Amino acid sequence: MNTPGTGGNGLPDLPPEWGRVVVPDDASALAQEAAQVRRELRERARLAARRRFGALRQPLVWLVVAVLITLAGLAAVTRPGPTATPAEGVSSSPAAPPAAPTGRPLPALDLVDTGQNPVPLRSLLPMMIILVDGCACPERVSEAAAAAPPQVNLVAVTGGRSAPSAPPGGSTGTRTLADPAGGLRSFLHLSPRPDAAVAVLVDRSGTVVRVLPQLGPIETYRADLTALAA
Repeated sequence: MNTPGTGGNGLPDLPPEWGRVVVPDDASALAQEAAQVRRELRERARLAARRRFGALRQPLVWLVVAVLITLAGLAAVTRPGPTATPAEGVSSSPAAPPAAPTGRPLPALDLVDTGQNPVPLRSLLPMMIILVDGCACPERVSEAAAAAPPQVNLVAVTGGRSAPSAPPGGSTGTRTLADPAGGLRSFLHLSPRPDAAVAVLVDRSGTVVRVLPQLGPIETYRADLTALAA
């Protein structure tokens, strides 16, 4: 083996801290040292990769957390809510139709006369009420007035703000009142019809004994009208 130095070979001296450097004649003699150097280089490369990953790990963790929070919020918004269940004691079936007014007390309604004076409807008991706001039906009103006993009041009710000065058909013995608020119609749950008048028979106690959605010939209700006078 040759020992490099300054023995006139033209090469500069090596740094003194390197110590004595021996260069073998056969390069295979350096195989062990070369393997050691490669191991050290690989270890340094792994350490450098770990340091780079450590520097990136925290931002990646925050990014993953932000994505998970966003996905959880979207799932909460798009998830269908719980199906509402009926409260205890509340039926889920359709609402029942209004109860029939027959057998129920007539509400304490105040109607108005021709002079705009309030008239308590229950002050006229017993009575037969004929709603003529949809159909004047003068022949039916006259027929009822002629058949009504003296003890029974016959009241023709219009839907305007004031009652007309004369009853439909000019029938005598008929009192005409107006129901501006439509209280009777609301009580009966019947809409006005242009081809029929509605009649309500109420006894002395104020109880509705019969409702005629379409007032017909006197023979269809004569017995009920007579019973009101008893």
